[in-house]
Amino acid sequence: MAGKIKMIMAKPGLDGHDRGAKLLARVCAEAGMEVVYTGLRQTPEMIVAAAEQEDADVVGLSSLSGVHNYFFPKVVELMKQKGMDDVLLVGGGIIPEEDYDFLKKSGMSAIFGPGTPTTDIVDFIRTNVRKR
Repeated sequence: MAGKIKMIMAKPGLDGHDRGAKLLARVCAEAGMEVVYTGLRQTPEMIVAAAEQEDADVVGLSSLSGVHNYFFPKVVELMKQKGMDDVLLVGGGIIPEEDYDFLKKSGMSAIFGPGTPTTDIVDFIRTNVRKR
């Protein structure tokens, strides 16, 4: 991959708590990635538009409000419609483990729950970003 990994960090839906997303954005930036944090209350359309505009290599979605089973697959669907199949999609937050399989089958590459070491997340992204 030429240059830095470019990441979009997004908070879909009405979830107003973004401490974890901001922490992970900072960790990824300190690990050498270029990170764009989109802010709170993003629609799937807004997230995909940002990923397209920024030519992102990875999109990180964070959800604490229980709407991950709607918003994460919707982002996947919109990205597929735009031909953005080479963009890595990861998610995290307060997501019950019983939802992990559904989210992965819908197109998410990984789901990271509370307590996941940030080094594991950075390593996963570095290992799985598709070469362009």
